[in-house]
Amino acid sequence: MGRREENIKKVKALMTQRDRIRNIGIIAHIDHGKTTLSDNLLAGAGMISEEYAGKMLVLDYDEQEQARGITIQTAAASMVHEYDGKEYLINLLDTPGHVDFGGEVTRAMRACDGVILVVDAVEGVMPQTETVIRQALRENVKPVLFINKVDRLINELKLPPEKIQERFAKIIKDVNNLIKKFARPEFKEKWQVRVTDGSVAFGSAYHNWAISVPFMEKTGIKFKDIYEYASAGKHKELAKKAPITPVVLDMVVRHLPNPLEAQKYRIPVIWKGDINSDVGKAMLECDPEGPLVMMVTKIIPDRYAGEVAVGRIYSGTIRPGQEVYVIGHYKPLRVQQVAVMVGPERIPVDELTAGNVVAITGVWEAYAGATISNKPDVEPFEEFHYVSEPVVTIAIEAKNPRDLPKLVEVLRRIAKADPSLRVEINQETGEHLLSGMGELHLEVTVYKIENEYKVPVKTSQPIVVYRESVLGTGGPFEGKSPNRHNRFYIVVEPLEDEIYNAIRDGTIPTGKVKDSVKMAEILNKFGWDWNLGKSVVEVYKGNMFLDVTVGIQYLNETMELILDGFRAAMDEGPLAKEPVMKVKVKLVDAKLHEDAIHRGPAQVIPAVKNAIYGAMLQANAVMFEPMFKVTLDVPMDYMGAAMREIQQRRGSIISTEMVDEATMRIVAKAPVAEMFGFANAIRSATQGRAIWNLEFMGFEKVPDSLQMQIIQKIRERKGLPLEPPTADDFKE
Repeated sequence: MGRREENIKKVKALMTQRDRIRNIGIIAHIDHGKTTLSDNLLAGAGMISEEYAGKMLVLDYDEQEQARGITIQTAAASMVHEYDGKEYLINLLDTPGHVDFGGEVTRAMRACDGVILVVDAVEGVMPQTETVIRQALRENVKPVLFINKVDRLINELKLPPEKIQERFAKIIKDVNNLIKKFARPEFKEKWQVRVTDGSVAFGSAYHNWAISVPFMEKTGIKFKDIYEYASAGKHKELAKKAPITPVVLDMVVRHLPNPLEAQKYRIPVIWKGDINSDVGKAMLECDPEGPLVMMVTKIIPDRYAGEVAVGRIYSGTIRPGQEVYVIGHYKPLRVQQVAVMVGPERIPVDELTAGNVVAITGVWEAYAGATISNKPDVEPFEEFHYVSEPVVTIAIEAKNPRDLPKLVEVLRRIAKADPSLRVEINQETGEHLLSGMGELHLEVTVYKIENEYKVPVKTSQPIVVYRESVLGTGGPFEGKSPNRHNRFYIVVEPLEDEIYNAIRDGTIPTGKVKDSVKMAEILNKFGWDWNLGKSVVEVYKGNMFLDVTVGIQYLNETMELILDGFRAAMDEGPLAKEPVMKVKVKLVDAKLHEDAIHRGPAQVIPAVKNAIYGAMLQANAVMFEPMFKVTLDVPMDYMGAAMREIQQRRGSIISTEMVDEATMRIVAKAPVAEMFGFANAIRSATQGRAIWNLEFMGFEKVPDSLQMQIIQKIRERKGLPLEPPTADDFKE
């Protein structure tokens, strides 16, 4: 039996031993060496050939996407590692590092209990390092640290040992500051990484060697030895003396939790159901006998098996032939194949229990973020809270009209696999709009449509999605139904920043309010009056609808239609039919016809929508634009050119600091709309010497001088009259 077959046998044997399972991710800034490390860990565990490890997969996104479904980046890989005489099952998820693929990281974190944070020893902690650690800590996922590319400090920068130690100390301090900043209070100190306890390892994933304090103690190898070998270029010998796999995987087994420990503190954060219910208790205990609850974190298209749903089982057991529900769809589906991912393949198994990462086929209604259970009415997991938002849009159409049905199907499948993409069909123009995190995200998606799904397409120039909001208070504004029998009185105000941020980070749940007392308690902590907090009916896309009326007949029966009107107004605001954000909509009074036939959808929805529009226009409605945080590392000589390039794009400099003797770091912010073509422009401005990173940092008000120009430009593009409406246009 070959080493690989033996490993598969061991993987199957360990799947039921929950205390011996580790579900881990690898996270890092782009090009810090995640995939090289994943390769080496797989090779060390006998899953791929050692001579290809680290060379097989290069973090080049086009290459990665071409090999989709085979490369390790898009799938989980299970392997076995022996530590202290016991064998452990390690389920590994490799995640992309580019900011445009941040959604992948967020979804992978949901399946992990721990992460290896990889930091480049030369570059140190970068902007995206901060973003990915924030994503992990938000999901209560515990980190350990691997400082990579140490060989470059020795061979390229020729630093003496004491300077290298200083570099390490700074990276560890920076990482610990991020943990203090983003971890929940009970873990701020507990999860600090330390060299002394072995929760930090150093090495070179490319050359396949690593070291940690426990490994030094066990083998007697000192940092001095490492330095001498690396200085002499004896990396192969060093890899035999201090191989990377045992050092890193020992650290994983020692410091990262098993599902039995992790689910106790992770479930209350990622699942908002009743912890004392049967389902809640089963998930806290990671109970294989409990109800089946699985969270889908990834959909992988497979030419032969259809769509493969990869995810984490939090309680229960899953078997082929079992009937399950995708929560939100009430038709049962039958699981066809249950498998574990071992390297690039799916290995079928008879069953998989709680605590494991699983790949299943047959559940075609599943999407990334779906909850799967054998009970139709289980409370689904919390929605993913993405750090970024889809703010860049292209119109896409099939080159050949007969491919249109195929394109619609492909877009549906792509949106299921990557929920950080948004697909819309513009009913008036019939065009398909595809929104993503940035230019690269959309480029890769279009490449996939053409090359994997074989649908040739035409795309428009990228456009930016703005937001509409209000600066003041408007109303009460009266909205009359077309038959004049129903009237709604609406007041609109801006939503406080801290409330909006709490919605974005998941502190305030979105959707219809199920427990008004619980909502009032949360809002009370933000200084809201108790009764006002209890009047919140729905939280939708960063906006709130409140019912502050008293004793109005038939209101309960009509509320669902009123909410439909509210959602319609929030999806397309009055200024330019762009989405609305940070708005508090209060229903202060209503007069309703006693006969239900006179207050149907055609009467209520337009009346509510018009009342909200009128009140928003009275409340000084304005446009907000998405902003990028721009981090640029440039040699001193090119600093002026780089700053000019940012300022020409309506950017403003936030800070500048020295990185080392020759390099400056510029941190700036600039509107997304002005950043198209930035990559080429900054390359030519700095002769290719700049390293930059763009990160979404929220929305800011469009400068007053540009408001009307931008509104008219969007209205023209959408085929609307150039002049935006006024409040009087919504008065009957």
